[in-house]
Amino acid sequence: MGKKTTKTEVDVVLIGAGIMSATLGTLIHELSPDIKIEILERLDTVAAESSDAWNNAGTGHSALCELNYTPQRPDGSVDISKAISIAEQYEVSKQFWSYLVEHNVIKNPEEFIRRVPHMSAVFGEKDVQFLKTRYDALTQHNLFKGMEYSEDKSLLNDWIPLMMQERDAQEQIAATKMDIGTDVNFGTLTRDLISYLDKKENINLSTGSEVKDIERLPDGRWQVETKDLKTGARKNIQAKFVFIGAGGHSLLLLEKSGIPESKGYGGFPVGGQWLRCTNEEVIAQHHAKVYGKASVGAPPMSVPHLDTRYIDGKQALLFGPYAGFSTKFLKKGSYFDLPASIKLSNIRPMLSAGLDNLPLTKYLITEVMKKPKDKLDALKQFMPTAKMEDWEIEKAGQRVQVIKKHPVHGGILEFGTEVVSSADGSIAALLGASPGASTSVAVMINLLKRCFPDRAKSDAYRTKLRTMIPSWGKNLNDDAELCASTRKWTHDTLKLN
Repeated sequence: MGKKTTKTEVDVVLIGAGIMSATLGTLIHELSPDIKIEILERLDTVAAESSDAWNNAGTGHSALCELNYTPQRPDGSVDISKAISIAEQYEVSKQFWSYLVEHNVIKNPEEFIRRVPHMSAVFGEKDVQFLKTRYDALTQHNLFKGMEYSEDKSLLNDWIPLMMQERDAQEQIAATKMDIGTDVNFGTLTRDLISYLDKKENINLSTGSEVKDIERLPDGRWQVETKDLKTGARKNIQAKFVFIGAGGHSLLLLEKSGIPESKGYGGFPVGGQWLRCTNEEVIAQHHAKVYGKASVGAPPMSVPHLDTRYIDGKQALLFGPYAGFSTKFLKKGSYFDLPASIKLSNIRPMLSAGLDNLPLTKYLITEVMKKPKDKLDALKQFMPTAKMEDWEIEKAGQRVQVIKKHPVHGGILEFGTEVVSSADGSIAALLGASPGASTSVAVMINLLKRCFPDRAKSDAYRTKLRTMIPSWGKNLNDDAELCASTRKWTHDTLKLN
């Protein structure tokens, strides 16, 4: 006889114990402590996929250095609208984290966030002009005040000595620097938040629990069928609201829901590798996150960067990432993930997006074929003195680029994050990658407004939200004084000074 299926009822089910579910769960609990929550994680530990420190970029994406957030227009000008939006959202995250520190939810902020300068570096006349144009445009705005720009090699030697050693004296190079940049270990942050939630009487965490199906019940609620991967025990969880924050698996689970809004979405998996420095003397010579320009056809997640990180309290140095291809949607996923995601409703958008993005396909094939020497050659543009014996290859996380229907092209690649929800707001999924984790607080607050409209309109909810995020509803970029005071509070509280 098969194992008996148990049944339980909650208000909210969060699928995936990564930074998105941890953020949403914490927001829900702080705003509405009465809500009963079930958190489901397929693996035995939380934050083991995209939220893990070795699997993500860990930058604290705030558009201070990421050149892909400021595309150049055909006339040579630079579009900075996305950079401003991301910078605003990251300030929201810092405010929420500061509130959690002040209320003892997070006890040691230095374990997950550190101050590390954010820099952009480019080479050659054309890109130097682009960077100067970008700098001139950004520094007109409050969020980017304090950014420095230089082509002076003696000054650059002070900023990035490791990158300037033995560099060709005739090579054109320019860089920008923002000292208020951060390094964020989202794995540590996620574990702190999930640990806090798991101690609450009305919140339960189930690890090693795989979601097998998601079904709409006649009364409008959702039934989430799970399987314990160790015991084989089955459980049906009935909930008023379901959030799918399962990284690359979110698309597959969204398709199981059958909601009309899921039709036409597809996913294209992109893997990655880092070069990880093993020489402590080399690591100690670099203290910045230096981002360059992506190759033609490369996805935004493949922007090259020489990256100072702090993992388990120890300084590390990474370069990459190098893109690759796998049919897995997660690092610990299945090679059948991509085939399983293809449905009649999304096959046309996926084929159309593939035909429209042949340079991306060519780029990924080239990356897969690269040998260690080729990877070292890419590093040498950033660090001319690089030696392979000082570096080792580290497998990075798996990402899924969102493909969505388009009335003209049939299907397009969506670079960034995409929230898909049912018309009644009873189920929602987060798809995509960067800037993802860094903007998770703003994204999740907007999701709550969409999926819990009655609660979001209440005076108690709004008052509590402004307590947690004092600038909510205002733009720091439009108010120099508010921007400065908010950053002073968050930097003091998070120990970023």
